[in-house]
Amino acid sequence: MTFRNTGGSPVTSGTATFATHVIGALGLDWGTVTTSQPLPAPIAAGAARKQTYTVCVESWRVPLGMRVDTREVTADWR
Repeated sequence: MTFRNTGGSPVTSGTATFATHVIGALGLDWGTVTTSQPLPAPIAAGAARKQTYTVCVESWRVPLGMRVDTREVTADWR
């Protein structure tokens, strides 16, 4: 994913939070698991940085026939 700093000062640290949904065989949302990872800081003012993340969910949370889908990502930076 790409993080773009549109502000006037550099981002020196922060956290990306992922909301991964456990989806049942019929498409019903059974629950959400959140995980956090550090942002690829520093990001200069007006610059962008790309980062790839692996989001893991314990196998017992995803029974046979279900799937996971990361639908929301939020960033908190300083």
